[in-house]
Amino acid sequence: MTPSIAETAERILAGQSIGRDEALAVVEHPDPYELAMWGRRITEHFHGTHVDMCAIVNARSGLCHEDCKFCAQSARADTEAPSYPLKSEEELLRAAQRAKVAGATHFGIVTAGPDPGGDFEAVCDAAQAIRARVGIEVCASIGFLSPNQAGQLASAGVAHYNHNVETTRAHFPTIVSTHTYEERLATVRNAQAAGLKACCGCIIGMGETAADRVDLALEIRELEPESVPLNVLQPIPGTPLANQPPLAALEIIRTIAMFRFVMPKTRLRYAGGREHNLRDLQSLGLIAGVNALCLGDYLTTRGRLAEEDLQMIRDLRLSC
Repeated sequence: MTPSIAETAERILAGQSIGRDEALAVVEHPDPYELAMWGRRITEHFHGTHVDMCAIVNARSGLCHEDCKFCAQSARADTEAPSYPLKSEEELLRAAQRAKVAGATHFGIVTAGPDPGGDFEAVCDAAQAIRARVGIEVCASIGFLSPNQAGQLASAGVAHYNHNVETTRAHFPTIVSTHTYEERLATVRNAQAAGLKACCGCIIGMGETAADRVDLALEIRELEPESVPLNVLQPIPGTPLANQPPLAALEIIRTIAMFRFVMPKTRLRYAGGREHNLRDLQSLGLIAGVNALCLGDYLTTRGRLAEEDLQMIRDLRLSC
């Protein structure tokens, strides 16, 4: 007999983990508001009321030769996404300073493309400069990493490395064909082995089922990331997923709660697509299990004003 949602939640609060059947029962539960209530209980039990803040910069944009179907920066897509080489160190310093003023405690340098290429040393130099001159934690997301590159980033003062798995192992080949799921896992593990904190998340709403999203949460849990960015597909004209039907807002809330039940001790981070897909229900996601968010704009899509997110946090009597 499948336990009730309350029984499952109480087991998690007692320090136990749940498996696939229980996670399926959560994501299929008919009352998203009950899930949100328990998601809040679990979050506060393990994390308190603090909401972690980060911000990112699109440091090198466009002309990526990978074929990720969701991505506006793929050279195979016909979009209006900008293309430019790596921004200068001074530009990155200014972006980091803006992030700190807005309320972020860490700042991510993100580059388009499968790997850092010839920009690797410049990224390391920029990370060192940002740490020294801005005084904010530095994160990076610059593609696939070798063990040696991961070690160099750690030596440069990078604290977190973001590399999302995007979707489940089974669904991955329908979204990307130019690299493998295993290559993504290898980069996450290389980062962790070098002492970097792994930030590893996904995009939901790319045609996967609710059961797929359960498998996704369980697969990410196996990696033991420090932070899990939860993106929701925002279809971009000119990409292969431009006409993908959106997930219902309350289905997204169920998914957030399920991720919280599966990973009670991990930061769940609001990322791209929340404004577009959740609209006025963004605060409900913070109740359901989100306890971190990305402030400001994303890579090729606009976010909202940092003050609006800060006000949402204050209205919920959370802290940052």
